[in-house]
Amino acid sequence: MNAPHPIDQFKKFKYEITRFMMIYKFALDQMETKIEVLKEEFQSLHDYSPIEHTKSRLKSPESIMNKMFRKNHELTFESIKQNIKDIAGVRITCSFISDIYRIKDMLCNQSDLRVLEVKDYIENPKPNGYQSLHLLVEVPVYMSNGEERACVEIQIRTIAMDFWASLEHKIFYKYNKDVPEHLTRELKSAADSANALDQQMERLHREIQEIKDADNERDEEELRRIIINNQQFTLPSNLLKLLGSGE
Repeated sequence: MNAPHPIDQFKKFKYEITRFMMIYKFALDQMETKIEVLKEEFQSLHDYSPIEHTKSRLKSPESIMNKMFRKNHELTFESIKQNIKDIAGVRITCSFISDIYRIKDMLCNQSDLRVLEVKDYIENPKPNGYQSLHLLVEVPVYMSNGEERACVEIQIRTIAMDFWASLEHKIFYKYNKDVPEHLTRELKSAADSANALDQQMERLHREIQEIKDADNERDEEELRRIIINNQQFTLPSNLLKLLGSGE
């Protein structure tokens, strides 16, 4: 029996790796859509969104391969799927700490998502001061020949946490030696300052919300308006009368 031609082997491998990467890309697309729906829902119904912005990324095949070699794992698609859980990643940045847990609960309550792991680095920060909430979820992806499931890592953090983590990464990017102790202390101190700012802004946010809730008088024109995706609709006066609001 003749051995497969090298070109045929290459075509087969290209097909398999393209399909493998597409599964994670589609899982990422689904998560971005879910997050956008939540953001728009809150903005429309509550005139406020707990989500400031999102950022997603898909690991390159080279990065995946290097990580497999570093961890001394077998280089097969099944082994990659089992051992690397952050091929697809989404970072959600919020204004306030309470928003982080609100978003986490909303995502965990979605029936098609399977939550595999929750790591709370806010309650239990890393030694260097890093804070964030990490979720590992399994997302169903429906390909032409059936259902696949792919892991997506979700990091949820405040603006202050993201600011600290981004600069910490830039400062120590490709620095593989032990960080001097005095720099470690300063880094932790900066993280504590960021956390103190988060706590202060959380308190201010809560107090202002309490004032808003106490002042429940609404302008009639505001009650008549509905805004969906920046498009404004006005409720008919007759409908408001039927509901007892236009009398």
